[in-house]
Amino acid sequence: MAALTTASLMSSTVYAQSVDLSQWSPEYIRSIAGTETFDTAGHCASVVPLDYTGRLTYWWTGPTEASPRIEHEINDAFWAAWAETYPNIETDAQNIDYNQLLDRLRTTLLGNAGPMAIRLQILGGVEFASKGYFQELKPEDIGYPTADFWPGAMKSVTWDGAVYGVPTNNETMALIWNADIFERAGLDPESPPATWDDVVTYSKKIHDELGISGYGLVARQNAGNTPFRFMPQLWAFGGGALDEAEATPAYAESYLDNEGAVAALQAAYDMYVRDKSVPTSALTNTQNENQAPFIAGQLAMMIAHPSEYAKMVDLAGLATGADKEIADTVVENMRYGLIPEGPARRAVVFGGSNMHFINPEYVEGGFDEMAAKAFACFWNSPEWSTKLAWTGSNPGNLAGFKTEWMKERLDSIKFLDVTTSMLPSGIPFPVIPEATEIMNIIVPDMLQNALTERMTVEEAAADAAAKVESLLGGGL
Repeated sequence: MAALTTASLMSSTVYAQSVDLSQWSPEYIRSIAGTETFDTAGHCASVVPLDYTGRLTYWWTGPTEASPRIEHEINDAFWAAWAETYPNIETDAQNIDYNQLLDRLRTTLLGNAGPMAIRLQILGGVEFASKGYFQELKPEDIGYPTADFWPGAMKSVTWDGAVYGVPTNNETMALIWNADIFERAGLDPESPPATWDDVVTYSKKIHDELGISGYGLVARQNAGNTPFRFMPQLWAFGGGALDEAEATPAYAESYLDNEGAVAALQAAYDMYVRDKSVPTSALTNTQNENQAPFIAGQLAMMIAHPSEYAKMVDLAGLATGADKEIADTVVENMRYGLIPEGPARRAVVFGGSNMHFINPEYVEGGFDEMAAKAFACFWNSPEWSTKLAWTGSNPGNLAGFKTEWMKERLDSIKFLDVTTSMLPSGIPFPVIPEATEIMNIIVPDMLQNALTERMTVEEAAADAAAKVESLLGGGL
């Protein structure tokens, strides 16, 4: 078993270091899937003995009512496998809503009542690391080489020269459209909009021709869904919160009011105010609110994960009568394509989640290092890193792309290869403690100010840039 473990780790290290982003395409991803096997329990036994007796507390955002059924099934399978592999580690795991997790963690840490380990959205970690709440934690601490993880993902867990987490999954999204709606609106049903200017044009044409919403704009305040869908547009035009889209960002200058950012904000304004071609509820919508109109054939385009296809299949299965006919037509006509380009680039948020260990003084009941390491090894293995990302993401551990489960995913999940091929276009949010407030508060507020016409587009952009400067202490 030790030989198998060593061989697996060595081969995955070679694979990770040999990834050529110029080859990263649906064809390349398929060519490496299913080419290697891994022994999860055997490897983790080399990190923490399988008969270890201990205790673990863990928080994460898991499946919700809006998740496809298969995500619930995999979640149940994971916890059963974990209990079987480490039967003597007593585990208290809490599934906490995505939009509540950050605030709840802030509150509990103030009372020294945090969990031992937490899986946090990629945007939130640096805030807590910079305040001393997180322990230093790198992949090697749980038996995996750093080279097995995307550089962009590792960037998101690095603060002030120290690594404080392990990337669990990497998310990139794609543009989804309804080919039937395109055809009825006089558009090529098999050709998505190539540019963000095309999105505006297509959205207007669909609304004018069919009286339905063209693009599923999301602009809710204090919700992560908003920056995940607006920042790709902002970056594509050459804007940014700071200079995070540059090859070597310095985080020393706000780009929220530059020419590109203003152009991106203007495009959103044109769709919402001028053309009225997006849902009027966009100001309070998350992506979940786009699902119902999409399956009802009342929304033509949106940005989302591959899990949206599985969700639409689930919704179609629940529909009856005339609704069933419409829903089946939507599923049949779902298409996925690359997120449109802008004048500066094609971009998508390099998202996902990271696992962190809380510093012992902030953990309720004390910190069990061995239990936490066993759990982190198990969760971030090539096997479970792949399975737990089944419908909506990509394995954080790059060795997961070589597993049999990745091959099964590619064979069974329609369009997964399209969203995965967006990874080289991924841009991480600024790796600074203030990133959460910038992305979840300032950027959505900028959208709201422009779309409600409380401010002009230029004023909203300038206001947002000024707030960033103020937040960062005027040091820009």
